[in-house]
Amino acid sequence: MNEDLIGIVTVTFNSSTVIPGFMDSLLQQTHTTFILYVIDNGSWDETLQRVSKYLDSRIVTIRSSNVGVAEGNNIGIRAAIRDGCTSILLINNDTVFDPHLLSELDTGLERHESDMVVPKILYFDDPNRIWCAGGYFARLRGSAGHFGEGQQDDGKFNQPRAVEYSPTCCMLIRSSVFERIGLMDANYFVYFDDADFCYRAHREGIRLFYISSARLFHKVASLTGIESDFSTRYGVRNRVYYILKNLPNWKAVFLLPMLQIYLFTKFVLMKRKFKSFWIAEKAFWEGISLFLGVWRQMSHPACASELPQ
Repeated sequence: MNEDLIGIVTVTFNSSTVIPGFMDSLLQQTHTTFILYVIDNGSWDETLQRVSKYLDSRIVTIRSSNVGVAEGNNIGIRAAIRDGCTSILLINNDTVFDPHLLSELDTGLERHESDMVVPKILYFDDPNRIWCAGGYFARLRGSAGHFGEGQQDDGKFNQPRAVEYSPTCCMLIRSSVFERIGLMDANYFVYFDDADFCYRAHREGIRLFYISSARLFHKVASLTGIESDFSTRYGVRNRVYYILKNLPNWKAVFLLPMLQIYLFTKFVLMKRKFKSFWIAEKAFWEGISLFLGVWRQMSHPACASELPQ
């Protein structure tokens, strides 16, 4: 294996408006020993043409059909492990960052004796406001949350510390972690795949550390939209699947009816459009159907070894 060789995995899908800023940030890094794996999920815009303009031997482009973010990451993870990368950075391409990001994260792995590290993530449009300073599992909601979200970056979150969760829009992970707990669960497609991955890691005692000196600026929801039909469907569907997959049955029996009440209350009190409520309602039952389908496969010995952990 090549020491300090970082495999950087980013999944693109019609990302032409954001990819130049990402590529420019990456190619200015002081830590230069890396391979960038651009996993393109069937873009029909100019994403690949713009990537191809960067003539750098460290860039590997892999074309795919639209398999989703989770499986797109898996394609890149497998390639990075095959190529001998000692650690793998999962990162969104709707981000920009300073030249020391890779160096800060790589150093943080050793300094804090961690298996996974994440930076302070700030809003691109409001760079003094925090989007995520590490995160936690919201056990009473069956989801996950961000420390500091929406707060001013006034120094309150400048202390590095161990955390339970953080989005994989920027997470450096030792390659050995994937050997221990497996890859991303491709059933999620997008959303909650990071919560699921962190939950599995936390359950196995794998250490995740927040590195406050590393900073990333995120163009939040620039590609999928905030409360779009797409994000509504996959947000609800995957939350249901996450609860049923990871939490005890008694907790799921409590959380799922509470989610239904929340969806209905949001529709009535916040006067959401019926279309949005109907998408969420269908997604709720789609999540249950997804879990039952996976559970049936797990019951079949021939298939069980191929399923996500």
